[in-house]
Amino acid sequence: MNYSYQPVKPSSQNWGSHIWPPFTQIASSIPPQKVIAGENALLIRDNDEPPIIDAISSWWVTLHGHANTYIANAIANQAKKLEQVIFADFTHPQAEELAKRLSALTGLERLFFSDNGSTAVEVALKIACQFWHNKNEPRKQLIAFEGAYHGDTFGAMAVGERNLFNKPFDEMLFPVQRVPWPATWWDDTSVEAREQKAISQLEKLLEEPTIAVILEPLVQGAGGMAMVREEFLKKVEKVVRQSQALLIADEVMTGFGRCGNLFASHRAKISPDLISLSKGLTSGFLPMGVTMVREEIFESFIGNDPNLTFWHGHSFTANPLGCAAGNASLDLLEGNPLAYEGLESRHLPHLKKLANHPKVTKPRLVGTIAAFNIEVEGAGGYLNSAGKALKQYALQHNVFIRPLGNVVYLLPPLCIDDSQLEKCYSTISNGLEIV
Repeated sequence: MNYSYQPVKPSSQNWGSHIWPPFTQIASSIPPQKVIAGENALLIRDNDEPPIIDAISSWWVTLHGHANTYIANAIANQAKKLEQVIFADFTHPQAEELAKRLSALTGLERLFFSDNGSTAVEVALKIACQFWHNKNEPRKQLIAFEGAYHGDTFGAMAVGERNLFNKPFDEMLFPVQRVPWPATWWDDTSVEAREQKAISQLEKLLEEPTIAVILEPLVQGAGGMAMVREEFLKKVEKVVRQSQALLIADEVMTGFGRCGNLFASHRAKISPDLISLSKGLTSGFLPMGVTMVREEIFESFIGNDPNLTFWHGHSFTANPLGCAAGNASLDLLEGNPLAYEGLESRHLPHLKKLANHPKVTKPRLVGTIAAFNIEVEGAGGYLNSAGKALKQYALQHNVFIRPLGNVVYLLPPLCIDDSQLEKCYSTISNGLEIV
């Protein structure tokens, strides 16, 4: 089959009315396909078209697969009891159970509910800033890593990489100090030197009293599936502890088994002061975010002075349906840890084979996430068209991927079977011939 990437002519006529899709330039993108159902790793289309393998878990959220009956039943049962209650004045069993379980799993004693990954990060940043204010030790400096993406609300944008995603708002974002992210890959011979450079810069910055250092443990997701070594994160934690700054782990993507352990922080053997979670939290069934916080931080907000209070909340805080989904998802994770612990070994032979392709560079793998770069002429990055070409080819062959420019990755649901995984890799390999 002859296939070449044909840029879409500028037009919005085929996009229908009323809907404005996220992260999409209408003029140069293919109109969305209609999905009427899902089943495990598959998306079901209309008009008897073949199903599509969802190789990226629908933006990394569909942890256990589409329409998982165990989670769906848990939500349905909860909906018959209590669908919503104001969480400022009431609590409920599903929230209490989820908080207890996540506290035990993360080692952080307090949980603050929010609505999504970006707000979970926003909450962590606000708590960290106010912590020092409540201690009468006002600090101004925040440190993040180059290439990071933490969300699209203003605080989350500020600690993320400054780029085309947030350029219109640049002058409105608070200043943040940045440290290089020493991303690595298979057969990388210079990683230790890059790590030492980053640590040296971090140590220098931490000479100034700092609110917190925020990072995505092991993998920067939207920043190009940029992976670092566990050893590097241990060094980061050590210098942060020496400075007495707080350490925030944004595990919105990396949490709930995505890196081969239940949390990426566990795999790296680090203990953050705050952890932001979302995406796999409800396995994609309902929007929800949580921020886990060390007890000492929580206690600094307790007192008769109203200025100590954390004045933050969301209408759907601790929504009972979302909490039911979260508890059901944890049931599945705890009942079958091999689903996330074993996916790395299932990726490995396929990625090794693909790594021999002349257009594949920087292959890398951690847990359920496999990635590589396409060798391209000129600049790579998010706007490179190579990924769009491969995406179109894969979709024509009933595999859905969403490359980050010339970075290609697979992040499938845990339920993907071996034949589906093999098809994803073979489709990508064949598609590379047309890029």
